[in-house]
Amino acid sequence: MTVLPEKCRYVVVEGPIGAGKTSLARLLAERSGSAALLEDPGANPFLPGFYQDSARYALPTQLFFLFQRLNHVRELSQADFFRRATIADFILDKDPLFARLTLNDDELRLYQQIYAQLKPQAATPDLVIYLQASTETLIERVRRRGVSYERTMSEEYLLRLAESYARFFYQYDAAPVLIVNSEHLNFVDSPRDFDLLLERINAMRGTREFFNLGA
Repeated sequence: MTVLPEKCRYVVVEGPIGAGKTSLARLLAERSGSAALLEDPGANPFLPGFYQDSARYALPTQLFFLFQRLNHVRELSQADFFRRATIADFILDKDPLFARLTLNDDELRLYQQIYAQLKPQAATPDLVIYLQASTETLIERVRRRGVSYERTMSEEYLLRLAESYARFFYQYDAAPVLIVNSEHLNFVDSPRDFDLLLERINAMRGTREFFNLGA
């Protein structure tokens, strides 16, 4: 069984759509015997409509995800960290990132009021693994996984999303961050890549470090 550092009781894997965050979070949880706390995009009834008509469905899509993430955070606040570590594929702090990207001004003001009223005191991760990849790679991965409603996702949207993530994590300092260039890494199908990542996690000493494996 894979062992994460003892200090890593709550680990978050983050990144834009197609970066591989959910696959890696699930794998880390399985190999380390940790609890997996994963988003469920398929449960959002507004998401298919969003990719067809973003202006019409952006607000209900955003609010559904907000409530889903809030429920997960509440589950996390009740978890026994001393009994079992948790691996998640989201942090609540990134929720406004999508809102600023997709909502018009009036919708954004409404969202911000709801977010401010409902946001709980969330646990701070012991480590955030931020996955990066080029827009071309993100598009390829999204197409390859074959989710029907994602076929209309534009390259422009993924580019703007990736840039928003980069700006978010440039300023993020609430927890240690390992920034991973996943362009040439396949953690699910390559045990060597996964082991290299684990070595890098265990070797971390600073609050912001990088892991990049060239082609």
